[in-house]
Amino acid sequence: MANDGPVEHGYPHLETVRAAVTALYKRLSYDTVQLFGTSVVPADVAFCDTDDLYLGAQRVARELVRHYRLPDARMVVSFREMKQAANVELTAGPEYFVELNDRFRTHRRDIGAALAHEVMHVYLHRLDLTFPGTRENEILTDTAATYLGAGWLLLDAYREDAASSQKLGYLTPEEFGYVLAKRALVFGEDPSVWFTSPQAYTAYVKGMTRARQDEQQPPLTAAGWAGRRRYARDRRHAPGTGPGPGVPYAFSPDSGGRLRVSFPCPTCHQRIRVPVRGRMRARCSLCRTVLECDT
Repeated sequence: MANDGPVEHGYPHLETVRAAVTALYKRLSYDTVQLFGTSVVPADVAFCDTDDLYLGAQRVARELVRHYRLPDARMVVSFREMKQAANVELTAGPEYFVELNDRFRTHRRDIGAALAHEVMHVYLHRLDLTFPGTRENEILTDTAATYLGAGWLLLDAYREDAASSQKLGYLTPEEFGYVLAKRALVFGEDPSVWFTSPQAYTAYVKGMTRARQDEQQPPLTAAGWAGRRRYARDRRHAPGTGPGPGVPYAFSPDSGGRLRVSFPCPTCHQRIRVPVRGRMRARCSLCRTVLECDT
């Protein structure tokens, strides 16, 4: 939790974020991901100053449990002084103890954001889906919460001006915007209408621009002129090209010596391998996205 401290910007965790999206599709399946087509809406997690602190926190926690489809999980929410925003004790369940930073006693509008992250920890724990290393695992949790419809709350908790700042979660604001944009492109949902923070909206717009770039990489037909020209040059010198910095594709021969190219799916980032033979359609086996390609 950045509380009046510096807020990191940009895309320093982008590869881990992309790996997290791939891991979600692999562990949940396309059909299960599609069940999360509707995000948590503001009215369901609203928290005003006149609400009882503990009853209100329990109500929001129950709503997030419902959204994540954890009907047999019960969250017991408490508050205490600590450095981090929140913490959850991961046990066999069905009861889980969630501690929130005392700051949320007076910043109740952000309780839903903190709980979105902690309840996702429980969801991933039950899935037995983890990444090695604490930081990578927290990035996975932020990404999963956002992609499955509750992470817009985390981005909306980001506020920054000349005198103060606040940000929850391990992703940068732009990375939250990127994952939200990836979700929006899949489900046709516009989360920007829910933002109360103007800084959150700006980060979402930047994230959408970055997400669109994933759809404009060769060998996809939406690639720009410069990318197509570089791809054609690399193809002439194949095999042995990429993937590397700025080169998402890689050429290699198949068992019969015919040239093939692999590249990341712009939706789920699983690598797709197809023959090099000009215009064609490719279908990602993981997220079922149909891609127009010129290989």
